[in-house]
Amino acid sequence: MSRILIIGGGGMVGQKLAQSLADTPLNSDQSVTLLDIGFAENGAPAAQRMRGNITDQTVVDSAIAARPDVIFHLAAIVSGEAEQDFDLGWNTNMLAFWHFLQAIQKAHLDSGGQYRPRVVFTSSIAVFGGPYPDQIDDRFPLAPLTSYGAQKASCELMLSDFSRKGYLDGISIRLPTICVRPGKANLAASSFFSGIMREPLHGKEAILPVDTDVRHWHASPRAAVGFLRHAATMNLDPLGTNRALNLPGVSCTVAEQIDALRKIAGDAVVARIKPKPDAKIAKIVDGWPRNFAPERALALGFKAETSFEEIINVYIEDEMPDGIR
Repeated sequence: MSRILIIGGGGMVGQKLAQSLADTPLNSDQSVTLLDIGFAENGAPAAQRMRGNITDQTVVDSAIAARPDVIFHLAAIVSGEAEQDFDLGWNTNMLAFWHFLQAIQKAHLDSGGQYRPRVVFTSSIAVFGGPYPDQIDDRFPLAPLTSYGAQKASCELMLSDFSRKGYLDGISIRLPTICVRPGKANLAASSFFSGIMREPLHGKEAILPVDTDVRHWHASPRAAVGFLRHAATMNLDPLGTNRALNLPGVSCTVAEQIDALRKIAGDAVVARIKPKPDAKIAKIVDGWPRNFAPERALALGFKAETSFEEIINVYIEDEMPDGIR
């Protein structure tokens, strides 16, 4: 039996991944465990749900004691919250990850080296800092400008080192901003990228806190699930010692997002977007990368949308069975 653990399995991406695994298993004999602080009613199916916080070592030790073969590590304090609460961000996003890796190391050593799981860690394009070239290539150095980015970069380095030592077989995937996200807005500074699409499509007003010339890098939740599944099954040998990848996505400005929404849903829907500048959010977003040339990931078979219209249509197909309001 193949044991799969999704840490952060109660979140949006975790739930979509769990549903995808239920619909199309990675193999014919799999068992999926979800670990999170809570789960929505009538959520994605799983063999087991574990409630607990990743900062609690006993929770992590218990999850690793089951010897999962594939571990998706999705849990984190989001960017805006990590910037507001410095200690919480580092304790949750970095220190808890260190203890997680130590638990795997112990299990590996206790097994005489036989236990060596595949670990897929969701990193972020926030590991980069400006000044930026027109496109960030696979050789661009890490220089995060936020606590969240620094925490993710630290985890990438730790995962690579634990992989080099043979304790696990790890890969860090630097997700684009996942858009359009279903559900309510969260504390991520990037939340508005989804909000200005999602809320108008559902007949509600949405606040735009930045200028329309802000450019960013996006992929849909459907693409994110595809990234995770591919990272769990691909051959990692071509990565060598560099276990982190920039993933494909769509680079566009907020104005181009809005134009795509107008083409799909019309002027009345776009009129529900209300500009309201927020200097704090604008400052955070200004430090993020805007465009990539993810040649390694593309060569290794990772795929995403090629236009923002496609991203909006994915949201409508997956989340709006009754159509646009």
